[in-house]
Amino acid sequence: MSIRILTISGSSRRDSLNQKLVDVAAVGARGAGAEVTEARLANYDLPVYDSDFEVERGIPEAVRVLQELFARHDALLIATPEYNGGYTALLKNTLDWISRPRADGSSGVSLFAGKTAALVSASPGQLGGVRSQIGMRAVLEKLGTLVIPEAFALSAAHQAFDDEGKLKDKNVELAVSGVGAALVRTAARLA
Repeated sequence: MSIRILTISGSSRRDSLNQKLVDVAAVGARGAGAEVTEARLANYDLPVYDSDFEVERGIPEAVRVLQELFARHDALLIATPEYNGGYTALLKNTLDWISRPRADGSSGVSLFAGKTAALVSASPGQLGGVRSQIGMRAVLEKLGTLVIPEAFALSAAHQAFDDEGKLKDKNVELAVSGVGAALVRTAARLA
């Protein structure tokens, strides 16, 4: 059985450092035998979550699409940028919407329960986004997701990639791709 992993970056920037980093981790997941699908959050039109909006207009179609994508995957590989010491509003808003009831009436929270996740982050700062990982871990665990201890926080990320979007330091590249491989191993053991 092939493990299916969904990658998500909490940044919507076209030249996102976090997207580049999660792409490196995805290489490690593929190398460990996983089937990897990328979800770019900028491609989904999600309003800010508001229960009045949900009651008056229902669940947006983009949420339904993301819920189905989550349902088809065994594990999550998430890049969580750090904004002011925490994870991004884009990432939190997406998770809040996905956790809402599904079209078949089942709980959206069930889409997280039993899944495995790994976190990476990239930041120009010295901590590499580790504070955003701490907050994101708490959210995912609250939703019933097992977040593996293997993670990577890339500091000085604005200097870490070459012009082709590849990591300059091969040891860092090995460590980041190792996070993806560790996710596959853990998800396979739990499957």
